[in-house]
Amino acid sequence: MVSTHLKGLRRTRGLSAADLARRAGVSRQTIYAIEDGSFLPNTAVSLQLARALDVRVEEIFSLGEERAASVLKAELLGGDSAAKGQLVRVCQVRGKTVAVPNAFLPAFLPAADGIIESKTKGTVSIRSSGGGSVDRSRLLVAGCDPALSLLEDALRRSGIEIVTVSCSSRRALEWLKQGKVHVAGSHLRDRATGNYNVPIIRRFFNNASIRMFNFAVWEEGLVVRQGNLKSIRSIGDLAENAATIMNREKGSGSRDLLDRGLREFGISPQQVRGYNAIAPGHMAAAYAVAVGNADCCIAPRSAARCFGLDFVPLSVERFDLSFTRASLELAAGKALLEALNHLGLRKSLQCIAGYDTAHTGEALM
Repeated sequence: MVSTHLKGLRRTRGLSAADLARRAGVSRQTIYAIEDGSFLPNTAVSLQLARALDVRVEEIFSLGEERAASVLKAELLGGDSAAKGQLVRVCQVRGKTVAVPNAFLPAFLPAADGIIESKTKGTVSIRSSGGGSVDRSRLLVAGCDPALSLLEDALRRSGIEIVTVSCSSRRALEWLKQGKVHVAGSHLRDRATGNYNVPIIRRFFNNASIRMFNFAVWEEGLVVRQGNLKSIRSIGDLAENAATIMNREKGSGSRDLLDRGLREFGISPQQVRGYNAIAPGHMAAAYAVAVGNADCCIAPRSAARCFGLDFVPLSVERFDLSFTRASLELAAGKALLEALNHLGLRKSLQCIAGYDTAHTGEALM
């Protein structure tokens, strides 16, 4: 770790930051940044500073002892296959430190708070890049809607940070019930009534203090390769056209839609190629189609748009966000609720994701 003595040397010579900046040929902001330790100059600038102060570079900068990396203990969510060295985000939920493996991304390194050092059952040790502290103001949101990233962006512009963890609707609700996340997103159809989310959540939480608000209404359907070369027009075509599907895990709304369609067409899961191949989310499933590992998957139209794939609509579904009352009392929880009613977010959901936002932000429970 490099320590700087620039401020003391400058002051003993009676120089202002502007004076030293002028002599060294740098900006005043650069001088301040070096002095507060937020900027480490290159060799040329270091030599210019030494010349301006008539000292050796070693008198301006010195090597201190390296601080040991901070290690956090956290409960791991949705990371059954997580391994040592994997990147994670860290949040505080109802007094628990929770780690979330970074979401599937095909191109760039995601933002992270540290890496997994070791793993024992559901607990991990994390080498932290943030000095061992956990940002208690973050909101942890679980669900499968790809457009949660748009909500993330909208809140970031307001200075509020949320962390999203991709999982099935049922798992999101389980984590909310267990106090492991602040908010759970779901799109589950009740077989008895045909309604989305409300009947299921009332049974699941047994009339506990849960509030639910609409996020958006989307089309879910078959995401297929460009040109739809296998001529997949319905779930009934999966077996007849020998199409390979990338499936989702049990408890996901997409899996429910597929299984419901197979029953309607009298097709057994064994007749569908790839039925047992599981993707961890809508984007991962659509990516499998995009790179040729499957002919199709069931996902929202937004996932097809992201990868330039064709889309065959099957169902109109409602994706809702469920909160505990404690989550709604948090500053970030209130900010999320306010964001749902902002015109900017609604326009993004309409334009980028292709969602219906007529009821976005509406209280359902």
